[in-house]
Amino acid sequence: MADRTLARKVLETEAAAILALVARLDRRFDQAVDLLRQCRGRVILTGMGKSGIICRKIAATLASTGTPAFFLHPAEAIHGDLGVIQSDDCIVALSYSGETDEILRLLETIRRLGAKLLAITGSPTSTLAQTADVALDCSVADDEGWPLNLVPTASTTAALALGDALAMTLLVEKGFREKEFLSRHPGYKLGKRLMRVEALMHAGGRCPLVAPDAPLRDVLDEMSSKEMGMTCVADGAGLLVGVITDGDLRRHLKRTANVLALTAADVMTRGPVTVSRSTLAVEALNLMEQRKITSIVVVEDLSRRVAGVVHLHDLWRTEMF
Repeated sequence: MADRTLARKVLETEAAAILALVARLDRRFDQAVDLLRQCRGRVILTGMGKSGIICRKIAATLASTGTPAFFLHPAEAIHGDLGVIQSDDCIVALSYSGETDEILRLLETIRRLGAKLLAITGSPTSTLAQTADVALDCSVADDEGWPLNLVPTASTTAALALGDALAMTLLVEKGFREKEFLSRHPGYKLGKRLMRVEALMHAGGRCPLVAPDAPLRDVLDEMSSKEMGMTCVADGAGLLVGVITDGDLRRHLKRTANVLALTAADVMTRGPVTVSRSTLAVEALNLMEQRKITSIVVVEDLSRRVAGVVHLHDLWRTEMF
């Protein structure tokens, strides 16, 4: 059986490294956020080895939350890729020592172009930190969390956490909202949970809709052609006055001799459950399950005007769960 003592030590050391960062969140962190927020170009992250892997993750987090960002490999940069850096960009360089040769060789070009430089380093007195517009200290205790103390573990964990802190603070500063998140995550489950019903509803000619005075035969035709097991009933102004479901028809068939003589108003259910266009798909799904209904009418936010209908199957097809 494996000795879990070392595993516990690694986790405790990495947790302590993150907690130690909390006390260092001073004006330099505020300046770093301002630097990123005011960037008119792209945020370009660069780092060698394990630091480079952390940079890729931070870049992905920034890009998915409203800040154009990508990773630039410093070794490739000094062999031709430096051309991607423009004067209005902000470079985020990650080097624990602050003396990584490939990173230092980028500094002259960054300064010549006039791009901004944010350093994340474990050495506030290093060349990188001293050259940067803003330098954030992500240093950890001498012990990385394991006996040989050679592979970066606590230090990379701390740098990643600091990058997340920057990205989340920047997200709020920019006023990033659920709608923007969804537009960047059309195939992601979390994005689908944030999808609005207006993106899923059957609208226009696909929405089952009849007038209150429509004969029951027309009601049946509308329900059959739209294949949703229901239809909305709206007045001449398009305002919802009720709905008719398969269940409503079955109940009237049992107690009415000449059911075809009835109109939509005679069989409809008044005051149906509705949602607005801006309702989250997951909220509509929860409401439908609570009410044990298979379709729900979508109305305009400020009126009872019918906008469309969402069916249970439409919500399940989003693979929200």
